[in-house]
Amino acid sequence: MTDYWLSKLFFDIQSPQNLAKWKSDPESVLANYPLSAEMRAAVLADDLETIAPHVNAYLLRFYFSISGMKEDELLARLHAMKADAGTLNTGDTHHG
Repeated sequence: MTDYWLSKLFFDIQSPQNLAKWKSDPESVLANYPLSAEMRAAVLADDLETIAPHVNAYLLRFYFSISGMKEDELLARLHAMKADAGTLNTGDTHHG
């Protein structure tokens, strides 16, 4: 389920002015968004695995690119999450 405020945060920091403020003082920017304690901590820690299920893929990609994560790492981690979810959803750990 997407989190409106998380998506709004990532959308808003796309503007150069908001991005500059985010990079200089993320805590003050976060104060304007009513995120859960878990999501707030995940954003501050750049916790991809917690954030990813709650935000649009394009905003996710933007956020992690400005956070310094390389595209290949982002994709590899997202694919690993998808593979783990597939295993958990089917309950089948036997692959052959």
